[in-house]
This record gives sequence, C-alpha cells and structure tokens, in this order.
Amino acid sequence: MGKRFGNKLANWIKIPFTTDRYSHAPDYVLLGTIGILLVFGLLMLSSASTVISFQSTGDSYFFVKHQLLYGVLPGILFFLIAIRLPYAIWKKFAFWMLIISIGLLVIVLLPGVGKTVGGATRWIDIGLFSFQPSEIVKITFLIYLATWLAKKGSHGISDIEYGTIPFLSIIGIVTILFLKQPDLGTLLVILAISFLIYFIAGAPWRHIISIVGVGILLLLILVMSSPYRAERLKTFMGGGDELGQGYHIQQAKIAIGAGGFFGLGLGRSQQKFRYLPEVQGDSIFAIIAEELGFIFAVAVIMAFVLLMIRGFKIARGSPDEFGKLLAAGITIWFVIQAMINLGAMVGLLPLTGITLPFISYGGSSLAISLFAVGLLLNISRYTKA
Repeated sequence: MGKRFGNKLANWIKIPFTTDRYSHAPDYVLLGTIGILLVFGLLMLSSASTVISFQSTGDSYFFVKHQLLYGVLPGILFFLIAIRLPYAIWKKFAFWMLIISIGLLVIVLLPGVGKTVGGATRWIDIGLFSFQPSEIVKITFLIYLATWLAKKGSHGISDIEYGTIPFLSIIGIVTILFLKQPDLGTLLVILAISFLIYFIAGAPWRHIISIVGVGILLLLILVMSSPYRAERLKTFMGGGDELGQGYHIQQAKIAIGAGGFFGLGLGRSQQKFRYLPEVQGDSIFAIIAEELGFIFAVAVIMAFVLLMIRGFKIARGSPDEFGKLLAAGITIWFVIQAMINLGAMVGLLPLTGITLPFISYGGSSLAISLFAVGLLLNISRYTKA
C-alpha cells in the first residue's frame, strides 16, 4: 500500500523517489558525522539540562524528551523527504517557499500570535507546540537565493542594476523583519550565508567589499543604538560589568577551565546548577568541556571541521550551479553558526544567543537542520566522480 502510494505521488510530481541511473550512494562520511553529532547532542542535553529541567517542570528529562518529540522525529521525516527527492525539485517551489516563510516572519509580530520570551518575539505558539519561523527562513531563503543566483549567472550578478540592487533589496526585506523581532544573531548567520554564496556565484570583489563595508557600519550603528547590545559589546571588549552582561561568559570560562584535559565526568558538572545560564542552549559546549574535558571539546570542533570539508567537496562536485550554491550555503550555515557559538563560549566573539547545531536544545532548529542535511546528502548522490 505504501509503495503504491509513493509511486502515485512520484508520478504526480514527475520525479521518481527511487534512485535513478544518474545517481549513486550519498556521502556516508558526512552522514556518519551528523549521526554522531546528533546522538552526542542528545546525550549531552540529557546531562546538561537535568537541573534546570527539574526546577522548571518537575521532570529532569523534559528538555531531552521535547527535543526527541519536536526535533528528532519531525527532523527524521524531513530528512527522509529531502534525501529521497532529487534536489532540483526545490527550484520549482523556491519562490513560494520564500513568500510563505516571510509571511511567517510577519505573522510572528502580530499581537496575540507571536510568543515573547526575554523581550524577543520569535516564536509562533499553536497550542501543542511552538516553532521559530526564523529557522525555516534559513533554509527557504537559501534555496531561493541559490535558485536566483544560478539563474542570473556570473554575468548577470556582476551587473549592478540586474544583479546587485535586486540582491540587496531581498536582503533588506529579510533584515527589517528580523530586526523587528529582534533576532540579531540569526540575522548575522543568514547575512553571512547570503554574502558568501553571492561571492561564490561570481559577484565582483568591488561589490563584495563595498557591501560588507556598509554592512559593518550599519551593524555597529544597530549595536550602539541598543543599550543591551552595546553593553554586550563593551563586555566583550573588556570594559563591561562582569556581574551583569559579563556574567554569562565568565561562568562559561569557569566551566571550560574546570574540565581540564579529561573532564569532571559525565553528569558531574557544577556550573549546570544554575550558575551558567542557558546550559541547554547556547552554553552547552561549556558543559561538554566541563564534564568531558579538552579531548571531547576538540572532538566536537573536529566534527564540524569534517562537516565543512565534506560539504565543500560536495559543492565542488555538484553537477550544476544550483546544487553547488545550495551545498555551499548549507555547509557555510552550519560552520558559521558553530563558529559563532564556540567563539562566544571561549570569549573570542560577543555573545549572540546562537545555538550549537545538532547539539543545543531547540526543536525547530534541529528539525530544519536535519532537512538541510538531507538536501546536502541528496546533492552528494549526484556529484561527479
């Protein structure tokens, strides 16, 4: 019955679910790396969140159960869809996917619809669960940009009127909606992805330098116009209040330092006893270092390095421009987000609230990330030998 339904659906969309003669096995090294990160993430979430989970809900394993139910399960479904459907199909729906996701960014700002936590309105609550439209926008915006840039070609992208101005217009709409939430961290990730694949697609250096220069200036204006963000930057530069905005990073450094080379042991973190904020979210790497030590902390970093190597290899071997840009964009997404999170935890970057992919708590983030991995592995099935 299931096979018959699948065949009917495949005939309806004119693209086969089954492996065709032009494809081969996916990148199993990448698949294994993601699988290890996912399992390790659930293990560490289970350990890191026990205290805050029990104090908040009365269930020591609430966060890991929620992650399984609203992150892993839908994520596996999205992953299977993405890895089975040839990646070229998403070009057909790129525009409408972008319109719907931008619509969600607008809806989240409507009174009574968006859920506000910590002064930010980033969630849509529909009763049984809530989700972040910003996570959906990461992949839909990337698919749209890859489609649009591949269609323009390097010659079209080099033209200011035909390529640069439309590109900046699209970026501008998304930027305004993210600043309304506000969600500067996610916006920085999306902008980094956008400009890097714009460069990969063939944009001239002079355009890139001009855009980045103006972007940095506008970013500084945004940061300094917000007392909260300005204090975070001041703390990062070494002049902030260590018991105020500097408290988070100081506690993260204490956790990392306490772990030493071999760690205190799984489940034996002291900082998770409400000393270190957001242990289940953007601070989970500090708990990894505290409990498992320098060796496992480096292993996590190396896993993302391996992800980067395999992802860019897939992008280089892609049979078309769309596949190349999409694979590169997904790889850049995971690597940039990991770099921002890890850099903040060791004091190399200001705190932005960015989570560690596949490891930190967040159902929407994990589900969409697994969908993106499915797309990346699907592209790997069509790479040139």
